[in-house]
Amino acid sequence: MSAPTAPQRPRLALFDLDHTLLPLDSDHGWGEFSIAIGWCDRTEFGRRNDEFFADYLAGRLDVPDYVRFATAAVVQRGPEAAAAAHARFMDEVIRPAMTPAALQLVQGHLDAGDTVVITSATNEFVTRPIAQAFGVQELVATSLARDAQGWFTGEIDGIPNMREGKVVRMDAWLAARGLSWSDVETTFYSDSMNDVPLLEKVDHPVATNPDTRLRALAQERGWRVLDLFTETP
Repeated sequence: MSAPTAPQRPRLALFDLDHTLLPLDSDHGWGEFSIAIGWCDRTEFGRRNDEFFADYLAGRLDVPDYVRFATAAVVQRGPEAAAAAHARFMDEVIRPAMTPAALQLVQGHLDAGDTVVITSATNEFVTRPIAQAFGVQELVATSLARDAQGWFTGEIDGIPNMREGKVVRMDAWLAARGLSWSDVETTFYSDSMNDVPLLEKVDHPVATNPDTRLRALAQERGWRVLDLFTETP
């Protein structure tokens, strides 16, 4: 008599967003869009937005400081104006940048019955409609604190979803569903050295559109490399 087959673990597909599924940075793009619609001063806001983006790429971003800066206009304008502006942002900036290859990659995991999660350092205001446009309902992003009326205050709620924080936040996501890492088979797609802690945690790390440093690390570790915007997934 053969030994019983161990039950297959549920599959979890995790995706970074900026420069992984999108060939742009949605946070920086929202800042540029805010300038274009007259919500922010081009010279001063543009300069600081570029500086924060450089800090992110260098792995030294002060996340609470950046989130206060990036959400100031949204907080000031209020829910209705912010929702209307974001809808324009989706139509004018994000949807034109959503490539068939990225959409097919996500849809392939959904069609296979995998649970798909987008995990992004960018805040939830910017990213939730983007995740939904990819057909993904599960989003782990940098959460924003809210006031008594339910609107954003400009402060972060909890741990920023960045670097080691992505692992901590996924720990909490799993625990909330009565799961641990050993209960699921995990794949994670990311372009960034900032995501090495989570890439090291999952069963199947995929360096996706990686920069030079991550590409070299992936080749050294034997991780799959996917150049999503130049090849078919």
